[in-house]
Amino acid sequence: MAETIRTEYRLENLSCANCAMKFEKNVSRLPNVEAATVNFGASKLSFAGNASIDELLAAGAFDGIRVVPISQRKPTEKVPFFKRRENIVSLISLLFLAAGLFTSTKYGETNIAAIILFAIAIVVGGTSMFIDGLKNLVRLEFDMNTLMTIAIIGAAIIGEWREAAVVVLLFAISEALESYSMNKARQSISSLVDIAPPSATIRRNDKIVELPTEEIRIGDVLLVKPGQKIAMDGTVRSGYSTVNQAAITGESVPVIKQTNDTVFAGTMNEEGSLEVTVTKLVEDTTIAKIIHLVEDAQAEKAPSQKFIDKFAKYYTPAIIVIAALTAIIPPLLGADWQTWIYQGLAVLVVGCPCALVVSTPVAIVTAIGNAARQGVLIKGGIHLEEMGHIKTVAFDKTGTLTKGYPEVTNIITAAGIKEEELLQVVASVERLSQHPLARALVNASEARSLRVIPALNFQSLTGKGAIADVEGQNVAVGSLRWMGELTELSAEVKTQAGAMQTEGKSVMGAVIDGTFAGLFAVADPVRNESKRVIERLKEIGIDKTVMLTGDDPKTAQAIAAQLGIDDVRAGLMPEDKLIAIRELSEGKKRVAMIGDGINDAPALAAASVGIAMGGAGTDAALETADIALMADDLEQLPYTVKLSRKTLRTIKENIMFAVGLKIAALLLVIPGWLTLWIAIFADMGATLLVVLNSLRLMKIQK
Repeated sequence: MAETIRTEYRLENLSCANCAMKFEKNVSRLPNVEAATVNFGASKLSFAGNASIDELLAAGAFDGIRVVPISQRKPTEKVPFFKRRENIVSLISLLFLAAGLFTSTKYGETNIAAIILFAIAIVVGGTSMFIDGLKNLVRLEFDMNTLMTIAIIGAAIIGEWREAAVVVLLFAISEALESYSMNKARQSISSLVDIAPPSATIRRNDKIVELPTEEIRIGDVLLVKPGQKIAMDGTVRSGYSTVNQAAITGESVPVIKQTNDTVFAGTMNEEGSLEVTVTKLVEDTTIAKIIHLVEDAQAEKAPSQKFIDKFAKYYTPAIIVIAALTAIIPPLLGADWQTWIYQGLAVLVVGCPCALVVSTPVAIVTAIGNAARQGVLIKGGIHLEEMGHIKTVAFDKTGTLTKGYPEVTNIITAAGIKEEELLQVVASVERLSQHPLARALVNASEARSLRVIPALNFQSLTGKGAIADVEGQNVAVGSLRWMGELTELSAEVKTQAGAMQTEGKSVMGAVIDGTFAGLFAVADPVRNESKRVIERLKEIGIDKTVMLTGDDPKTAQAIAAQLGIDDVRAGLMPEDKLIAIRELSEGKKRVAMIGDGINDAPALAAASVGIAMGGAGTDAALETADIALMADDLEQLPYTVKLSRKTLRTIKENIMFAVGLKIAALLLVIPGWLTLWIAIFADMGATLLVVLNSLRLMKIQK
């Protein structure tokens, strides 16, 4: 069965959640379109089928929504405040309203001139709303525009021209402020889109040319000068420089890049010139994947948002019924018809669902955008919410709590032998070995810039170690058991070796010309930040930390004790880690698992939230995990927990603001105190409170 091809467009002027829902419906109704989806947070349209630009523009004409090709990149136009269409409309409406208020004060509210001025203010400020509201009314679709249209026309019919004009103006101002606030929330994503330059200088067939990134092919050589952004993912072919990778990983400290190192599109080359061999097409670069995943994340609805959407379907008809009952029942019992029709219209205005509909998505959009700028990729509102409920965090050991590669931690030499001299000759032997621990000795020698001495007659003995001649000396390096076969080891040496092994370290010995020369302890070192991260997690409310590792239990226990981890499960195969996660999740407990995204895939998938270390450059981590810490920085974990909990709290606050203000206003119906002014202030106030409260999530930092 052929895969359905979906077409995507970027949207401009998409200002409110209701507009997004309406536009989605309009596109879905086009004759050759099926399964249309509007991503409100990312301002994107996606659909299967065929539709012309003209048809799409017509579908969005009610709110001036424009569609542009997904690949089109143009600088964001900074439109001055007073040149924005919604602000111009509000200002003109305000001028006519002021003139009407002046005239009505001087000559009375029934003066024809005052009524005309109020009517002009209503038409100028509410034309687009009326057109859409009346269309919806014909189709029996009730959204915010429909409710407002009924209320304002009703107010005019019963002679409340001044009130109707004020409501239109306040509604126009509310729409303008909501549009401004949503644009602010989206800036975190639009800034990601503009990170990578649209063109680059490359060398192809011995010619140097400037090309758009869409035309650059794998294998082309990218020329990057100091101070330029790197346009494509690739590997350094030649050159030496420092590169600021903050845009991808959130790291503020520049990273040294030299031959064979990986570089990412959108990062800043700082000091030297680089030649980079392109390894990915523009649509496959790490930054392109991040943007795509973040935009998809914003489209994926969180549980609270799904609840709100479902609730809103019943909420709006319920408000209409309440408004109708308010307008009809008291007059039937002998009250004044005009007074209670007015109250019913006010109920319609106060009942607009805008604040409620936007309460969750604006918080999710803001939080996910903020996280992306900090180097944390959260792949959906559902994962953001789940992370906010986490009480148990399970860690893989190797590469997560530890650095993931062996390092020399201790060197003990025999009497009369200098430490650097011993390391130098031992490294000369181990340079020819393929054993992982041998690399640690070579790295230690290179870190001290020790001279490389050629080794002759090299032999590798499986299960024992390696032996070679170095400057006329016979040097053997390997296991303590083998060293004991080559020479006699003193009780002191055995005690020293045993103490280091108890700490979870691998111990090797060295024998030179048949005489014991020294001991080397090698371990996968704990990350400097691991202990601090565990402490911070407990401070912010994580009840239990667990280590799941395939390593030796003695080594795992030693590291867990050093870090303050509560529970250790060692010697585990991947399937055992999966079982452990299921055990920890019993009783509907929410558990986060953090690992490398590859070996821990089953456990990551089974956890409530799977978190991958080092998403940058690791396609598997980007694809398998719910959350990726792009910089391979464990300190991003407490930040993610904090952001998730703050987002949950913000969503709850938003719903309280949205519902609470409306309930308070509706209660004013009982004594007959609810006015259209109060109603629109309640609706506008709730919407602004919700949006501004959500924008505070942009300020949360690591």
